[in-house]
Amino acid sequence: MRAIVTENGRPGHREPEAPSGPGPGTPRFLVRFGYDGSEYAGWARQPGLRTLEGEIHRALARMRTSDRARTVLLDVASRTDRGVNARGNAALFESTLEAGSLLRVLNGIAPDVFFTAARAVPPNFRARRAVRRTYRYFEPTRPVDLDGWRAAAEIFRGPVDVRSFGRGLRASGPVFRDVERVSLLSSGQSVVVEVVAPSFVWGMVRKVVAALREVGNGRLPLERLEQAVAGQARLTLPLAEPEPLVLWDVDFDLPWTDRWEGPNRHQTRWRLEQRAAWRTRGAVLEALAAGPGGSPER
Repeated sequence: MRAIVTENGRPGHREPEAPSGPGPGTPRFLVRFGYDGSEYAGWARQPGLRTLEGEIHRALARMRTSDRARTVLLDVASRTDRGVNARGNAALFESTLEAGSLLRVLNGIAPDVFFTAARAVPPNFRARRAVRRTYRYFEPTRPVDLDGWRAAAEIFRGPVDVRSFGRGLRASGPVFRDVERVSLLSSGQSVVVEVVAPSFVWGMVRKVVAALREVGNGRLPLERLEQAVAGQARLTLPLAEPEPLVLWDVDFDLPWTDRWEGPNRHQTRWRLEQRAAWRTRGAVLEALAAGPGGSPER
């Protein structure tokens, strides 16, 4: 047995040792996939909890798309937390199926998980060696001090000491990660925070969003934020809520050769059910807010 440690340094579950290399001659595929993370306890398998890795692993073993599916752990580009969503994560599979057939099979795993593209890759390819990762955080309410948010976002460019912007980091000295950019995108009445970097530490995007909020609320001066980014100060920041966070894309500088032409009927039905549930929830909230005088007509 060996303890699995996640990309972000978190201890994971214990798994049997898998063979060190791919099966002789078994094709390997990089597959892009997305998911609604609201019903999952994150990526990594955990006893008694529904996780993305567990769901995919069980389905691979059940459907036998890979001759080693029962023993080989999936190689994934980013291990998201509980409640976090993805539009463009990527995982590595071994399969005797062709890419198009593999996509059709994978899209039968669960209606809230979508496998959208694939390509064949060499035996030594690793999904964790992505060129960059892009996250988007859909801020629920439009910031009052939007200029303050923009000024704070500009500070996160280049080397960033992530001790104030990550979880579980006990280093006494600065721990730098390169950040390509943090930018604000308009989305109707709200704002989307986009964070682009080659790699992230645990909780980093949610802490960055929390820092922008603190600046906008006047509780964190820009000078203090600059000091923390440069490794000259430490901040104690809360974690922004996970549900508005989306792993938007993982870039490998490789073209996708096969694309899923779905959704299939199970995915379509799930989407319609979710939209209906959102409309119903909105109507209930409106009725509650209206009070006794605002009840529907009979």
